[in-house]
Amino acid sequence: MRPAPTALCLRLSLALALSLGFVRPLAVAWATAPAPIYVGSWAVRVTQGYQEVERLARKFGFVNLGQIFPDGQYFHLRHRGVAQQSLTPHWGHRLRLKKDPKVQWFEQQTLRRRFKRSFAEPSDPWFSKQWYMNTQVQPDLNILQVWSQGLTGQGVVVSILDDGIEKDHPDLWANYDPLASYDFNDYDADPQPRYTPSDENRHGTRCAGEVAAIANNHFCGAGVAFNARIGGVRMLDGTITDVVEAQSLSLQPQHIHIYSASWGPEDDGRTVDGPGILTREAFRLGVTKGRGGLGTLFVWASGNGGLHYDNCNCDGYTNSIHTLSVGSTTKQGRVPWYSEACASTLTTTYSSGVVTDPQIVTTDLHHQCTDKHTGTSASAPLAAGMIALALEANPFLSWRDMQHLVVRASRPAQLQAEDWRVNGVGRRVSHHYGYGLLDAGLLVDMARTWLPTQPQKKCAILVVHVPTPILPRMHVKKEVSACAGRHNYIRSLEHVQVQLSLSYSRRGDLEISLTSPMGTRSTLVAIRPLDVSGQGYNNWIFMSTHFWDEDPQGLWILGLENKGYYFNTGTSAAPSRQ
Repeated sequence: MRPAPTALCLRLSLALALSLGFVRPLAVAWATAPAPIYVGSWAVRVTQGYQEVERLARKFGFVNLGQIFPDGQYFHLRHRGVAQQSLTPHWGHRLRLKKDPKVQWFEQQTLRRRFKRSFAEPSDPWFSKQWYMNTQVQPDLNILQVWSQGLTGQGVVVSILDDGIEKDHPDLWANYDPLASYDFNDYDADPQPRYTPSDENRHGTRCAGEVAAIANNHFCGAGVAFNARIGGVRMLDGTITDVVEAQSLSLQPQHIHIYSASWGPEDDGRTVDGPGILTREAFRLGVTKGRGGLGTLFVWASGNGGLHYDNCNCDGYTNSIHTLSVGSTTKQGRVPWYSEACASTLTTTYSSGVVTDPQIVTTDLHHQCTDKHTGTSASAPLAAGMIALALEANPFLSWRDMQHLVVRASRPAQLQAEDWRVNGVGRRVSHHYGYGLLDAGLLVDMARTWLPTQPQKKCAILVVHVPTPILPRMHVKKEVSACAGRHNYIRSLEHVQVQLSLSYSRRGDLEISLTSPMGTRSTLVAIRPLDVSGQGYNNWIFMSTHFWDEDPQGLWILGLENKGYYFNTGTSAAPSRQ
């Protein structure tokens, strides 16, 4: 069947002037200082110099150990007749020094508690199983390097949008944040999961432990940001509506820094679905007004429909420019069987592969631990924890700053895929992994010195194409000036969107690609053999991150090709985002 007129809209976004917001001051917890321990030495200031200090020392029985500074006014005195450690100062010498008119100032010295800032790995018994951050795999996520700098997520608030969170779990309770939590299924303040014989509502608790499980409490393992505050939103264990999703995504936007979500439309290889009107507005308000205008960070799991040849660009949540979409790789650096490839995935963290592969260690229901968490659901919270570490290093990062940093802090490393390509600015990028494995150490190092991006600009180009019967292969070409000479002139790309309307007899047979003027070809959607819909695409927005930082001016080519005849469309089953 010939396609109906095809509308092509390129929305090109650029980072260009200072956009800073206000960050709420962090609460400071004051600890009681230990009692001072006095030693047998004094610092004194005598302006008349060395001879006067010698006189003073002989008079009161001190030994003059010499100048403290080269200016000759501050001196170090020791008294052998005074105990080397005492809980009380020596009142006799204090009185004598106070009465001497030549002594301008003095202070009996006390012991100071100082520690080498070497880092010891967490003592939790299951930390040895956390292979993805304890150097058992090379490269790992480079978490230890960040912890050794004293960064552990302090002052950062993360909320898990899911089926609840076991807030009294022994590895979560000390970090639990009630202000970052709510139950939108029953509309109360308690996000405790509903317990069932099959423990089906364990997902949120597992994701929460990956981010902020308490370290060094001799229980389970440690979260990536083990001093971050963790909240939970119960919203997947009941009737899910656009209102429920929008309310969950806009809970306490001035308090919560990061929302982590590991859910979406069904990963069945045939669904094309995304957020409703209210949820899209929640995303927009989050990035424009959240965190004092810096923008909420929405971290999203890319999807588990790989066995169904699903494509995460048919998921309007991972496909949104406002979410930071995270894919998975196995310990061996291979593409997991459940992984979905798409152009909107920005970065990758670890998860499991085949049954014999190690999985992710985290908290579980009934105050337990598990080493069986898997899927892209396990990858997204790891990224959320790493982003929390970067926010602790630089709390003034905007939502777009963070996406720029993630692009630069993701490395192809040992990740294996046939589709690695070098884009127009020299970065390797893949539909399976985005820009590669996220490196926490690199992310934090760059975050410290990152200069704010300039305000986002958008340039939209409408292309109406009346096709001729050239399928199974067709190209729509357009010279683009990127709004040159106008206020929204684009010099450097971030997200590229294609809003597409077309009719086709079997939607899943089409592979749609976009090629930039710099020669980067990005697959907007690969064929999906189980998608037999004859509806085509109705104003569906595809998104690609593969052109990041490229120059948009020049010839863009949208390619459409029927590749369905390459596949035998049998039936199979894929997991939900567990």
